[in-house]
Formats: sequence, structure tokens, C-alpha cells
Amino acid sequence: MPEHRPRRFDLIAFDWDGTLFDSTAIIVRSIQDAVRDVGGAVPSDEAAAWVIGMALEPALAHAAPDVPREHYPQLANRYRYHYLKRQDDVTLFAGVLPMLHALRARGHLLAVATGKSRRGLDQALQLVQLRGMFDGSRTADETAGKPHPLMLQELMAEFDVAPGRLLMIGDTTHDLEMARAAGCASVGVGYGAHDVAEFAALGPLCVVPSVAALHGWLQEHA
Repeated sequence: MPEHRPRRFDLIAFDWDGTLFDSTAIIVRSIQDAVRDVGGAVPSDEAAAWVIGMALEPALAHAAPDVPREHYPQLANRYRYHYLKRQDDVTLFAGVLPMLHALRARGHLLAVATGKSRRGLDQALQLVQLRGMFDGSRTADETAGKPHPLMLQELMAEFDVAPGRLLMIGDTTHDLEMARAAGCASVGVGYGAHDVAEFAALGPLCVVPSVAALHGWLQEHA
């Protein structure tokens, strides 16, 4: 840990889909297509978006409650099939890279805490512009799915960071609930999967409407 500590947070953890990557619509379509393939009642856009950030199997089970449990493996495989068809359409939100570079330049440690699989996250992190950007990461299949706090607890232990020195940033109530359960501060972003009206009860420090607003808030308050 450098002697010069950032003003408030040593470690900033980001959710992935809907926070750094513009993938909400693609995930929603992939969930709906997967449910359609196995013969379930296709969830609405809102219902499919609500499960974003959760581990895959519980997310799909919640989005398609009428699909029998024995069909969950098939449902997950069909989701992966549809997502992989569309993954080249997924891009970073405009402004994310300058924000991440600015945070690193100021001495913050950066991490990812995501409902993606380890395989999926590692593939995404191979993008040239993201190599070496993050100091650590946790995925739902190697710890526990959100809103369980294990991802953040493990990151705090790895970097010897106290709960009050970690900030979690995400676009869903699952992210903010996870932060609260871990005793950490959070910031909600309003351009992702969940309705920001649900955020207030979870006590985020701020809810921002855009990446530019998030960057500005972090420069001033992080």
C-alpha cells in the first residue's frame, strides 16, 4: 500500500455488466431467448434485467420460475449460446477508460466484483485497453453470488483494506445490498439494469446518471 493514501477510499470495486460494460440489453435478450428455447414463459424486459448481477443459475431460476429445476443446465447452456452470439456487440461505456486511468493515477486500487463467471470475466479482461487495469477481481462462481458479501470480504482480505476504505460501484440493488452487508460504502449508477428508485433504501453515498457524472463524483469525493 503506498504511503500516500487516497482521500477516502483505498480500493474501488466495480460491478461489470451495466456499470463498466454496456451489456444490459444483450443480457436481457439472451435470457429471454434461453427461456423461450426451453419452453418457459418469457420474462419481461424488466424481470430479465432485475436478475443481472446475480450468479447465473439463481438468476435464470428467478427469471423463469416456471422452468423445472432439472432443465436449469439446459437453460444455462442456451443462455451462454445466445450471449456468445452477441458478445462482440458489448462495449465499454463511453468515458470508462479515462475514469479508470485517472483513478489508478491517483493511487486507488481497482477491482471487479461481478456475477459473471471467471471464464467470462477473464475473456473480457484480455481486451488490450483493460490489461493490467485491475488489481483484483472476484466472480460469482468462485465465491458467492450477490448480494452475499463474500466477494468484497475476500477483496478486503487480499489487499488488507478495512470496510470503511472500500467503495463498491454498481447498477443494481444486488451490488448495493452486497456493499451494505460487507460494511462498505456504495455508489449507484443510473444508466444500467435497475430502477434507481430502488436504490435509496440501500443507502448509497450517491446515485449518478452517467459515467461522466460518476467520474466527477469520484474526483471530488473518493
